[in-house]
Amino acid sequence: MTRRHPAEPIFMHPAIFIPSWMLLGELFALQEWMNLRRWGFHIGTGIEFESWGVEFLILGTLSWLMWRFLRPFIVKANVTDILLRALPLSVAFGAVKEMIWVLFFRNLPLDRPQMPYWTRFVFNWKAQCIDSQIIFWCAFFLFRGIDYYQRYREKERATAQLETQLANAKLAALRMQLNPHFLFNAMNSISSLMRTDVDAADSMLEQLSSLLRISLERGNVQLIPLREEMEFIEVYLSMQDQRYAGRVRRDISIDSELHDALVPAMFLQPLVENAYAHGLSKIEKDGELLIQAHRKADKVSFSVTNTGLGLKFAAGSLANGHVDSASNGHGVGLANVRSRLRLHYGHECSFEMKQIDQSHVKVSIDFPFQLSDEAQGSITRYGAE
Repeated sequence: MTRRHPAEPIFMHPAIFIPSWMLLGELFALQEWMNLRRWGFHIGTGIEFESWGVEFLILGTLSWLMWRFLRPFIVKANVTDILLRALPLSVAFGAVKEMIWVLFFRNLPLDRPQMPYWTRFVFNWKAQCIDSQIIFWCAFFLFRGIDYYQRYREKERATAQLETQLANAKLAALRMQLNPHFLFNAMNSISSLMRTDVDAADSMLEQLSSLLRISLERGNVQLIPLREEMEFIEVYLSMQDQRYAGRVRRDISIDSELHDALVPAMFLQPLVENAYAHGLSKIEKDGELLIQAHRKADKVSFSVTNTGLGLKFAAGSLANGHVDSASNGHGVGLANVRSRLRLHYGHECSFEMKQIDQSHVKVSIDFPFQLSDEAQGSITRYGAE
């Protein structure tokens, strides 16, 4: 299989590469002209800059032709190839350069009488042989290094893309895990009302249909504006109102500047569901549910606080969003949220669950603030750990 070469760097385009060599030659010409003036020699600036400019024009052209036609050899050459093929090529490189240069400057060197072409070639070849060898091998290993660097960067990009694809696949799997979990619990709630309140069950079915429509419209999008997440939560809370009518007083407090903040899709619903399943469902009246979202500098902070009886949450929390093993994160929902937060934000997020008094438990989440109109090159920024 033919080895594919990385895309050519822009500075290797002949319109950039060869003029750059000519500019380098003119700098050498300026240095030599100033030194000669300082030493008392007077030479025309025209011939000085012209000779250096043409010499480096030839060197730049020959070097670019090496890159253009000998790149596979330069990249793959081993020690044997360098000794048997590249070394003779370096001699030919210098010889061709001198043959072309001598054609343009028949009167040089100025301190010598005019000489036949081949005599001038041999004279200049002896004077410039070492310089030509140095330039050839610098170009040779420069081109080799450029190719290695490009391949290294391509490998890095490919690795990053694979990590992103893996992380996105895991996020998709977590979303697939969460949706059936939510649907199963919602159907159980509707089923429990079928024998006691048919109208409420019917209303819950309509609201469930709205939630499923919202979920389908989102598709596989992982980050959405907070206002869309709250629309989902409002419908979900209306469903719960059908089941827990008159038993729960709820309050939602969201900073106005957060409506366009990007948040993981369906990350609040499991927290609210957990509040009902393990707290509010345990009491008969005067239940409280508080959902808050505030900005803290460059982060956004969410909390869900609820009342309940017989709470089994251990006081405090563990670092990096791990809840005490006694609670086990209460099943799929919270574990799912923790996993998705880690995939999205790495160590820049926090997840905390704690019992704040005998009848209240609070779940808090912090992650970086990001507006929905910001450019997003990739859904995830971190792979799984």
